This record gives sequence, C-alpha cells and structure tokens, in this order.
Amino acid sequence: MKDLSVIIVNYNVSYFLEQCLLSVRKAVQGLQAEVFVVDNNSVDGSVEMVRRRFPEVVLLANKENLGFSKANNQAIRQAQGKYVLLLNPDTVVEEDTFRKCFQFMEEHPGAGALGVKMMDGAGKFLPESKRGLPTPWVAFAKVFGLAALFPTSSLFNHYHLGHLSHDEVHQVDILAGAFMFMRAKTLAKVGLLDEGFFMYGEDIDLSYRIKEGGYEVYYFPHTRIIHYKGESTRKTSANYVFMFYRAMMIFAEKHFSGRQAKLYSVLIRLAIYLRAAMALVSRVFQWLFPVLLDGLCLAVGVWLGVQVVAHPVPLEFNGKWGLYFAVWLGTAFFSGAYDQPPHLYRLVRGMLWGSILLMAFSSAGTIAGSANKRHILVAVLVGLVGMSLWRFVWHYWQFGHWRFGEPKAKRIAVVGSSQEIKRAAELLRQVGAQKPGAHLEPQHTPADLRQIREVIQIHKINELIFCGKDLTVSQIIEWMVQIHNRAVEFKILPENSAYIIGSSSKNARGDYYALHIEVNLLNPYHRRNKIILNSLVSVLLLVLSPVLVWRVKGKKQFFRNCLGNLFGLYQWVGLKETATDETRPAVLSPVDKVSQQPIHLTAARQIEMLYAKDYTPSADLLILVRNLSNLGRKV
Repeated sequence: MKDLSVIIVNYNVSYFLEQCLLSVRKAVQGLQAEVFVVDNNSVDGSVEMVRRRFPEVVLLANKENLGFSKANNQAIRQAQGKYVLLLNPDTVVEEDTFRKCFQFMEEHPGAGALGVKMMDGAGKFLPESKRGLPTPWVAFAKVFGLAALFPTSSLFNHYHLGHLSHDEVHQVDILAGAFMFMRAKTLAKVGLLDEGFFMYGEDIDLSYRIKEGGYEVYYFPHTRIIHYKGESTRKTSANYVFMFYRAMMIFAEKHFSGRQAKLYSVLIRLAIYLRAAMALVSRVFQWLFPVLLDGLCLAVGVWLGVQVVAHPVPLEFNGKWGLYFAVWLGTAFFSGAYDQPPHLYRLVRGMLWGSILLMAFSSAGTIAGSANKRHILVAVLVGLVGMSLWRFVWHYWQFGHWRFGEPKAKRIAVVGSSQEIKRAAELLRQVGAQKPGAHLEPQHTPADLRQIREVIQIHKINELIFCGKDLTVSQIIEWMVQIHNRAVEFKILPENSAYIIGSSSKNARGDYYALHIEVNLLNPYHRRNKIILNSLVSVLLLVLSPVLVWRVKGKKQFFRNCLGNLFGLYQWVGLKETATDETRPAVLSPVDKVSQQPIHLTAARQIEMLYAKDYTPSADLLILVRNLSNLGRKV
C-alpha cells in the first residue's frame, strides 16, 4: 500500500495542470505516492502535455466529459494509497503540504477528511476553505446577502464559518472539492462521490456523509495552497446559477426530509429565480449600456442637425427615426464596434455603412423614404464624435491613459535567477507583452521581501512574476500574502514551462501569457457572421427544398436541420471531435471537406483545428456545396 494517491480531474486547463503537477512532483517527495490525472476529453493538448512532461503520472484519458464525480471515482477505484487526495488542476501546493497533512491525519485517527488554507492568485484568503452545513437558514442567509453583510457572524455567515479564525485548526462540516485529503478506509465505509452530481455539490455531499459516518472533518491551516479560480469563475452566469442550485436541490432531496426539505426546496427555487434574474439583468445591462450611450450621441446629432440644416427631417416620434437608429446601431454591432478589445475603426466602419444604406434607401424612396441627406450626415458625424469621446473617457478611467485600444500599461518585475529572468523576458517578448522594467535576484534571506517592496515602490510595478524554478511555492505564497496589494498582480513562471500564470482574484478566471495563436472561429466578428450565414443558408435551402429534397438523404431530418440552423440551435458546419460542452451541434464537420469516410481521430482533430484557426465563411460554403446530399444527417 502507498501512503498517498493524488487525483486530479482536468478539463481544458493544460497551463494550470502543468504548474499543478510541477508542485505536486515536489510535494510527494518523502512519501510513497501515486498521482492520477483523469482528463475529461480536453481538446487543448492536456493529454499530450502530461504524457510528455510527467511520465510518472497515471493518465486516464476519457473520450467524453464524465463530470467531476465520475472522473474522480474512476481513479479512486484504482488508487492504492492509505490516503486519497482530490485536487483541482488550478491549484499550486506547498512543498510540505502533503507531508503535513499526512502527519496530522496519522496523529488524529478519528479524522476522516481534511482541508487546508486556500489563497487566491492575489494572496488573499479564500473563505470557502472552511464551510458549514448548508441548512435552510444557512442557505437563506447566504442567498439573500446576510452572510456578506455580516462576514464574522456565526448566525449569518455559518456558510463560511466566518466566526472561526482561519489561522487555527477547527472541526468543520464541509470541505471544498479543490483539496480534500481523505482516509481511504473512510471512503470504503461511506462510499465514493455521488455521481448524480455532475458539477458542484459533490464535495458538500461527501463531506456530509463522512461526518454522518462518525468521522471528524478538519480545517488545517498550517499549510497553504494557491487556488486560482476560487469558488467559481462564472458566478454571474445563469448557467452557473442553475447548475449550482440544482446540485443543492439534489443534496436537500437526498439528506433532508419533511418540513425541512420542503423549506429548503422553496428557498433554493427562490434563489434560482432571483439569482438567474439578477444575472440576466446584469448581462443585458452590460450589453445595452454602450448601445444606449451611442443612441444618445446619435440623438444629439439629430437634434443639432435640425438647428443647422435647411429643411431637416422632422423630429417626430415615428417609425422612420426608429429605422434610422436601428440601421446605424445594427451596422455598428455587426461591424464589431462592441467587441473586445475596442477599436474605433470598427465603430467608424459600421456608422459609415449605416449612413450609406440610409442614403441609398432614401434615394430609392423605398424603406427610408425621402430624407435630407445633409441632416443624416450631420447626425452621424456628431454622433461619431460623441461616441468616440465617451469611449476615450471610459478608457482613461479604466486604464489610466488615453491610448485607446491599449490595455493598462504593464510595469513588470521578475524575481528569480538571471537565467530565468532572461527566459521570462524572452517569453514576454514573444507574446508581445511589456518588457520587464525591473528584476531582482533573491539571496534567500529576510532582506528579499524588503527589496521586492522597494522595487515595487521605486519602479511603480503592477505585475510581479515569480520564477518557480528558483523559488519554493512556500516562499511565493508568503511573499504574496506579505506584499498583498490591490495595485499589484502576481504571476508564476513554472520550471521549463512556456506559460506565465496568474489570477487577480478568486472571481476572475486565471490568465496566462503564452505564444498567441489567432483562432478565427473564436473571434466574435467571425462567430456572428457564421450565425448569420447559417440562417441565410437555411432560408435558401428551404426556398430550394422542392428541388433539393430529392437529392438529400434523410428528408425529414433535412427540414429539422434547416429550422434548427435558422433559429440558432444547430450549425451547418462545426467542430465535432474537438467540440466542448458549449459547442452547438453541427450537421457537417470540416472533415467532410476532405473525406466522407471515417478517418483517424488524431487526423480529424488536426483538420478541425486548422479549420478553426483559418475559418472564413467561404470554408463553410465549400463544405456545404460538396455535401448537399448529406444535409439530412443527424446532428
């Protein structure tokens, strides 16, 4: 029997996984350990990376996304360790983390599971390191914001046990699934993760069953880990809300009964509708706000045009002005004026195209009717000035400079050996990032921290990169905690890695520097055009269906595909072998351009990656023309 089995479930976070495994490789020293990576059909090269860089890891490569519970259970059933650790791939562990956890569990035979102090990528304590049981009252206090208003209250913030010191050992109810150090005998008694939970809630359920099984669950703060994403990276998305609270419903139905279960059910349903509504309103507002500001600028331009143009278009509230504004703002939208990062030329291009269309319609006297073209010209020019001004002001407020389109200037310092500093600078140069403005070679003395602070102050550093080859994780975490400054972001360059990884907070998705490859299919402009193309092709196919239907195999499915593409449920051509959970079902794939016969999976993925990288609408049209008879294929 081994001392420890470390299990990591991965899904499309190769850059995080690499850094996590590097820290695990150091942390298992001194223990008889085995490390499992269960990959849930990632398409980002995770499997190849693990095979190449970590041959000692037991790799289980699934052909579909099985979810967190099933994937962990796969490895647990093969594990031979006295203890089992479930570890997220977006974590970095200290060199002594496993040994300290092992020793604590050995000294506490009644302990069934243990969690540690988790820090976010900015060096801030994560409250989900210790949690209470989400009873109806606890859930109510959290859902309706009482926990946030009274973070240290045992009554209102029992969810995060805010009344307990995060620097002392405590018995707790619930551990976070990002780090669950458990006794194998405990799992054998209480059972593995409940596979009814696809994502979220399985850690609560397992912790609860461990407690019910007569074991103690501990929060152990004498070692720390970095957890880049915290509780979630998409808390404002309706999808997260429904998935999380659905997991809470499963938990309540499983463990509560009678009046308590009914009350919990009502609270959770109320929370779902409330949070989903808030998420929807927030996203709609964020999307509409710049459009409304642009509309206001155009309205000022229209009003000014009345003052300076002879025989202007009357300022009447009718459908004509509604059409003008719809055309202007619509062409701006499809030109990419609201895409990130912002570029003024997209706005100018869209407004000019809108004005050309309006003038053309005006000359034809059809849709827009006769209109004063000078009035339209004044409105769009004044509108453009206003749109540009508010964008510049907003950009300055957000980034502190007037160079529109450029993000906040990075003032970077690198901490490490001269060799690793050069490697970091070269990587930053290759990806087009800012050149480091300062560097520091640590002497591994208490003076290092003081010097780092001086470098930050003198050079006004807002991003600090630590070289993982030269520094221990314990040093990096300690410096992050000591330096902790909202104006400074931290990143780590792992040993022999092409990524520089970091995250500014628990609610921000982890980011990284890497060689940039432009993928056209992910560009919002191309994605929008693809949706429009699918709809237009569907209309054309429906019009021509009396002729085409005789050539198509699967005639009923053909009409279903046309309607599905028309309303955006399907896509005519899309990724299949490299699809993710968010990918819409596709009738055809890029492979159909090459062959209609099955080909090797590796070749199919390479074809799809090239298609995504170099995507143009003409590529879809070519595949469609070559596969007219297959348009009735099931998605």
